[in-house]
Amino acid sequence: MRLSTKLDRRWSALALIVTAQFMVILDIAIVNVALPSIKSDLHFSQQNLQWVVSAYAILFGGTLLLGGRLADLFGRRRLFVWGLALFAASSLLCGIAWSEGSLIGFRALQGLGGALLAPAALSLLMTTFAEGRDRNLALGIYGAASGSGAAAGVLLGGVLTSYLSWSWVFFINVPVGLAAIALAPVLLRESRADLEHRHFDLPGAISVTAGLMLLVYATTRAATDGWAATSTLWLFGGAIALLLAFVAIEIRSRSPLLPLRIFRLRTLTAANAAMALIGAATFSEFFLLTLYLQDVLHYSAVETGVAFSAFALSVVAMSNAAQLIVGRFGIRATLTAGLLLSAVSVAALTRLPVEGHYFWDLFPWFVLGGAGLGLSFVPVTIAGLTGIDRSDAGVASGLVNTSRQVGGALGIAAISAIAATSTDSYAGSHAVSSASGTALAHGFQTGLYVMTGLLVLAAVLAFALLGARRPPAAAQEPVDPRLLALDEAA
Repeated sequence: MRLSTKLDRRWSALALIVTAQFMVILDIAIVNVALPSIKSDLHFSQQNLQWVVSAYAILFGGTLLLGGRLADLFGRRRLFVWGLALFAASSLLCGIAWSEGSLIGFRALQGLGGALLAPAALSLLMTTFAEGRDRNLALGIYGAASGSGAAAGVLLGGVLTSYLSWSWVFFINVPVGLAAIALAPVLLRESRADLEHRHFDLPGAISVTAGLMLLVYATTRAATDGWAATSTLWLFGGAIALLLAFVAIEIRSRSPLLPLRIFRLRTLTAANAAMALIGAATFSEFFLLTLYLQDVLHYSAVETGVAFSAFALSVVAMSNAAQLIVGRFGIRATLTAGLLLSAVSVAALTRLPVEGHYFWDLFPWFVLGGAGLGLSFVPVTIAGLTGIDRSDAGVASGLVNTSRQVGGALGIAAISAIAATSTDSYAGSHAVSSASGTALAHGFQTGLYVMTGLLVLAAVLAFALLGARRPPAAAQEPVDPRLLALDEAA
């Protein structure tokens, strides 16, 4: 009876973990539809408006690895609570921001909170569920939250902005964060890496955090300054130098931030490469299609959100089915199929017409794209965590999240720049305004062609590099008696 109660508590813990992860992913997209209102109320310049999104992405993507290792060293539940507290406090500050600079600064702080929270949440899931059927089921639920967060963010952002104000896209996080903080000590066990020493790799942390942040910043600046601009090249050069320095430091370090030995696992390496490409394509797709719906089809914020509900519901449905499909057909087949479905969906959307009709031109491909993403996210996450020692759970979780977030930030910057260049070129050659529907649609189509290529490349990598074996069944992975002892002591 007691064992049954303790095992049931795992699913309550999962509900808390998934809620926190959903909140973090939601915040990446929820602000997009509020940008016009933010620009008007806080008197943002058009050039600086992008930093409401970029400041969050830079700090979030740049510090995820650091957050993952801190969770391993100082306690995963502790970092989970610290991340929640910082995320909730910075959300409140974002909602009461009074100027350009204050909102950008608070968004950066919010990104840091997310970077502490996200890898701690995923590593808590790993240490709560043994590798096998139960963990795959948990990852299916986690994948539904992560995969649908961006689409749900557009819907919720539209409703809150239209009926309350843009501040509420941030205020909504505060009660959720406070409730999660209160429940964490009750539902979550504390765990940390079983290491002989707890030294912290400060040079590695500084070099990789600075390198990733500079890489995302360089790509963001390239979208406005030009890819061949001297400033852009210097920024990319600095980012590459810092990341190479990080590799050199990790090779020599006795307690590395990112143990390079984990890349000997071909499954992990391939999964993170695929995750980066998925992030680049998915984040860019939501960004461009939001602009298409509002600037070409002239949807309101609420209508834009409702339009994406088909995508979100499809992600949720397929993510929950994906863990069963993985158990039946294996990681490689499931991930490859999901990526190809996503590629077909995006390829179909390259026909975006200026006078588009939602149910004929968008709805079927939103449903197919959501199914593809749900079918992709679960196996790629399982692959990225399979075979990882418990002592590396936090850093492996941070690496998976880093791959998605950095891939997404780089993808949005690069693909939006390509779409803008294509729009300007079309406008110049056809003697129309670059703000016209035909010019904008042409640019969005070009960006979608690039996304299709990224998804096809990810499918090829998944098929070529991932093993064909199925994940172990739950029966093959007995419950660790140390976990049950910890559970009873909690």
